[in-house]
Amino acid sequence: MMCERRRYADRMIARTLGAPLILLVASCTQNSGAPDRQASSGTTKADVVIVVMSTTKGDITLELDPVHAPLSTASFLDHAKAGHYDNTAFQRVIPDFVIQGGGWTIDPSAPGGLRDNAKRDAEAGHPDVTIKNEWQNGLKNVKGTIALGREKDPDSASREFYINVVDNPKLDTPREIAGGAGYAVFGRVIDGWDVVEIIRSGKTQPRPDIPVEDGSMQNVPLELVVVKSVRVVDAR
Repeated sequence: MMCERRRYADRMIARTLGAPLILLVASCTQNSGAPDRQASSGTTKADVVIVVMSTTKGDITLELDPVHAPLSTASFLDHAKAGHYDNTAFQRVIPDFVIQGGGWTIDPSAPGGLRDNAKRDAEAGHPDVTIKNEWQNGLKNVKGTIALGREKDPDSASREFYINVVDNPKLDTPREIAGGAGYAVFGRVIDGWDVVEIIRSGKTQPRPDIPVEDGSMQNVPLELVVVKSVRVVDAR
């Protein structure tokens, strides 16, 4: 069953900017326990940015790598400082793949009760700024890393992010379905993996009542975990 979900997820498209966000799935190898905390090659403690993502289930501490991923790190921090992540939900959870968030807010007035924030802002004349894909920066989509979601266009990443809950080597592999490029990792979880596991283990369901065209609302948690804030606690 887990492998079947992986193969299904390989065909799944998530959303960002109201359009497809493609996440390719790795093999059916299972990972257990907290991720390895090996440091990125060439990055020292003096280089990293420490960020705390406070959620309704507890805090997740992230170590961002502006040395290897300066554009991705800066984009994430810009959205955090603008408050774009406040009150957003982890709207897509695949327990043998990723947990994904950053773009949707619980809103009873929106269809299905979830609002696509990037689409709302674009319609108001304030589209997200997209960045150049940094997928060849040497950082890999291994368990515990955080990366940016995007559309098929390799340079379409903006506010949405995902945390790898297993090793996902296909996300590092250039494929036609992903625009001939991988997905840019820009940091890793260094504390709060228990919170990630809580999110990962939540039951999900398809939500056809949320109007998307790409089938990305097939793994919506029954209990949405909400990001209350994202704040920098240490920028050396």
